[in-house]
Amino acid sequence: MRRHQEEQERVSHETIYRSLYVQTRGVLKKDLQQCLRSPRAIRRSRHATQKGLKLRKIKDAVPISERPPEIEDRAVPGHWEGDLIVGANNSYIATLVERHSRFVMLAKVANKDTQSVITALIKQARKLPKELYRSLTWDRGSEMTGHLTFTMATKIDVYFCDPQSPWHRGSNENTNRLLRQYFPRGLDISAYSQAKLSAVARQLNERPRKTLQYETPAQKFAQCVAATR
Repeated sequence: MRRHQEEQERVSHETIYRSLYVQTRGVLKKDLQQCLRSPRAIRRSRHATQKGLKLRKIKDAVPISERPPEIEDRAVPGHWEGDLIVGANNSYIATLVERHSRFVMLAKVANKDTQSVITALIKQARKLPKELYRSLTWDRGSEMTGHLTFTMATKIDVYFCDPQSPWHRGSNENTNRLLRQYFPRGLDISAYSQAKLSAVARQLNERPRKTLQYETPAQKFAQCVAATR
């Protein structure tokens, strides 16, 4: 009986968010907004759809449903998630996270066009042993329309998330939120050199993670590298 009562008294996080945003007419007050890690003023449910949003179709895209089970359970290293962080004045950074170790790589991208993005991703991929870069999961952004070029150059398989499903790249999404502490929205990030981006990635990789039993991504990834030798 007591357990039943406790369950009845539970309130989901979505209900709490809705209450806060409704009280402030959909936009958080500044004093509340400052308490958030990601100072997002407007609340949108992940189930909400934007008017006029069209499903991007990418030729020969392999859906995430066809991704091998070994990628899903994170047991095997070498499977990555990727995305772009957007800054002011059409500036971009490609973010890559290895699912097994949560190791982060950042790549300077000249533009959002597919040639610029694919070129940057190929360059990053060639820095790693092939055993540690087996697949890449991305969303359906137009920057990946050249994914076949990437696969032919690197032998790395690319899988695409379902539309409006950022949780399919959960590690990458969480990392992007952390990166916003270094690259706030509205900042022109084109001035950052690759060396500076690598320094930021190193800081994240040296941060202990509870999900890794308080090892760092750098330590976990180093173990993976050692296993390939």
